[in-house]
Amino acid sequence: MSNRVVIVGGGVAGVSTASALRAGGFDGDLTLVDAGEFPYDRPPLSKDFLAGTKDIGQIALQSPQWYDEQRVRLVNRTTVTALRPSEGAVQLADGGLLPADGVVLATGGAAARPPIPGAGSTRVHVLRTADDADRLRKALVPGARLLVVGAGLIGAETASTAVQLGCEVLLVDPVAAPLSTAVGPELANWLHAQHARHDVATAQATVESFTDHADGIEARFAGAAEPRLFDAVLLGVGMVPDTELARAGGLEVDRGIVVGPDQVTSNPHVLAVGDPARTSLDGVLLPRTEHWEAAQQDGARAAATLLGAEPPAPTAPWFWSDRHGCHLESVGHMHEAAERVVRGSFDNPSFSVFGLRDGHVVAAASVDDPQAVRAAQRMIDRRLPVDAARLADPSVNLRALLRG
Repeated sequence: MSNRVVIVGGGVAGVSTASALRAGGFDGDLTLVDAGEFPYDRPPLSKDFLAGTKDIGQIALQSPQWYDEQRVRLVNRTTVTALRPSEGAVQLADGGLLPADGVVLATGGAAARPPIPGAGSTRVHVLRTADDADRLRKALVPGARLLVVGAGLIGAETASTAVQLGCEVLLVDPVAAPLSTAVGPELANWLHAQHARHDVATAQATVESFTDHADGIEARFAGAAEPRLFDAVLLGVGMVPDTELARAGGLEVDRGIVVGPDQVTSNPHVLAVGDPARTSLDGVLLPRTEHWEAAQQDGARAAATLLGAEPPAPTAPWFWSDRHGCHLESVGHMHEAAERVVRGSFDNPSFSVFGLRDGHVVAAASVDDPQAVRAAQRMIDRRLPVDAARLADPSVNLRALLRG
């Protein structure tokens, strides 16, 4: 067991690691290094925080008192610039060293910026940090013309918030039904159609260039005869994992920091969790998982590894999204489903889609029906056989299906 652990990064993965270490009985020195003022939650950045209904203190992952109570030393407003495992330390931006027998990299990532000509304009925004949200909020005044590029989770949520603030919004994506892989084409089409019902214009399009003008920023779309003028642009096209520190420290990196199922990197004294971590299982590199709960689970596994304890059992991946007053949840891998069954009706406000293969649930997605997703997660994790007709019947209690 390490006696001095330094966690690099204050997102949900880093804070979850610290919490799980203390909950597991770790009594050594525990330091969390965060570049900001204090660690905060990112999902509200496109919703309540962007809308101005919550401030930075209200989205804190933990209260200031928690760090004192848990004896977590919070080193803020700085970064770790070098790993020095042979010296039992990490180096800070000011050149100072922090003693570290074990290091957990929770470095997160940066918003992706595709190489679109003109994308360096100050009118082109991304949304990854609270500072990003503060800058974007200033542009979202009533009547402002906003172009959102990318209709995934961040793009859809931001479009929903912006139209509530009185903006005129165009949401574009090269894919006709974003999220089809995650939730299935039927639900993906339903979700995308919700934008038009809430005064968000949508288009299947690719942006070729941006050009600044005195009265706005011009976007030119592939195949369009004329460009369009906007007051602001949001690029919601994913994230790039922050692997710079790992790479400089000689760790194995392959579109993410390569870790084993125990979150240990190619250096046994260094672990990685959250968005930048990419698991190698039996020699096969798995896709990175960039969702909130996955980061939390990474933290729990990393803590178990450092404590020499049994790691928590893996569960099916889960995520959520809120837009236009609807709450979406999804669990499992819908792209693996051989068939999909709908429980409820797309015409009603609460329904679910289950993905099945060989008589087992492999995925589910719901709108305003979180209990169905919770039941599906247990079905997936326990690999329970189910009858598709009973699963699709809303009169059949899902708990009965869990009992077999």
